[in-house]
Amino acid sequence: MSRVTAPLLGRRFYFVGIGGAGLSAYANFARAWGAEVRGWDKQETIFMETLSGVELDVGGEPAAPPGFEVVVSSAHLGRAEGRSRAEFLAELVALRRSIVVGGAHGKTTTAAMIAYVLRELGQDPAWIIGGVVPQLGGNAGVGEGWLVVEGDESDRSIALLHPEIAVITNIELDHHATFASVAELETFFDEWAAGVPNVIRAWELEPVTFELAVPGEHNRMNAAAAHGALELVGISRADAEPPLALFAGVGRRFELVAERGGVRVFDDYAHNPTEIEVTLRTARNRTEGRLTAVYQPHVYERTRQLFQELGNALGIADAAIVTDVIGGRDVPRAGVTGKLVLDSVPPGVRRGWAPTLDDAARLTLAWTRPGDVVVTLGVGEPWKIAHAVAAGLPE
Repeated sequence: MSRVTAPLLGRRFYFVGIGGAGLSAYANFARAWGAEVRGWDKQETIFMETLSGVELDVGGEPAAPPGFEVVVSSAHLGRAEGRSRAEFLAELVALRRSIVVGGAHGKTTTAAMIAYVLRELGQDPAWIIGGVVPQLGGNAGVGEGWLVVEGDESDRSIALLHPEIAVITNIELDHHATFASVAELETFFDEWAAGVPNVIRAWELEPVTFELAVPGEHNRMNAAAAHGALELVGISRADAEPPLALFAGVGRRFELVAERGGVRVFDDYAHNPTEIEVTLRTARNRTEGRLTAVYQPHVYERTRQLFQELGNALGIADAAIVTDVIGGRDVPRAGVTGKLVLDSVPPGVRRGWAPTLDDAARLTLAWTRPGDVVVTLGVGEPWKIAHAVAAGLPE
């Protein structure tokens, strides 16, 4: 291996939290780029299947061997001293010609579109994306060409990334614990973009007009942003359009889970008012039957700040079922439950309270009849509701 193809040759890394989707991808990058890799996680995960040949410590506490640089996932901060996942990603971005996609909505899909087109046109890209892309074989891939990365503003870590091309899909306050106002968020993105040579701002573009395999006006905007980045790479619109038209989407982005018994069940990552509204309007445009939205609120602070807007967005459906809040790393807030969202759903919409995922699946099945469309929504585990509903539908 040369230093060009293996820029991490001679380095040794110990990844704490290596069983996660993100850190397993980073470990594979480090290994492919010449480093020796080891790691720890508290339990075995499916992502470890991608780490064949890597020495893994499972259970107990992490203990890095002497001479290894330690990289710690956000889920295990405090278990070991070392660099953060974001700091390691910044090094990867600095080692290659890179494209970083950020913004409130659409960044996963836009990044996936860019990586897919680059691969289909023989550019041999590398990518690290926050969702599973079936056409790419996963959420990460190692190539010798451009590195395409999805950035994260939720903890300001995107500011550590200094790519050659930045794509900002949109700006909307979505992380209230990090940014106090839209103005603060806009200033943050302006300051980040000022340090990047080439910046695509999607809202300055016109949506593409050719037919896409993925539905919705929002995906036409995502495709326009992808086109803009690809043109900066040197790929013409004429060359990019055919593969872009065939891009089939990202897991949990209006993903069809099942079509059974005359009912279609979709699952989507949408978790804030704008995303929920866009997803439900897309679903509404694809059915003449009843539309049921099943939402799992995520993070107490977001729910406290946005419960009225979330309820209004769910009002696009004919029926809305809401579970209790999944807090993630957020702490509970007094009086903040999923009922705040449910009580804000407009009159005329059938409303159902289902504290748990199992409750939500049972209630959805009780309400569903042939011709309906069901859409599960949220960051956490609403996909489990979708699969339970699908399993309970008659053939």
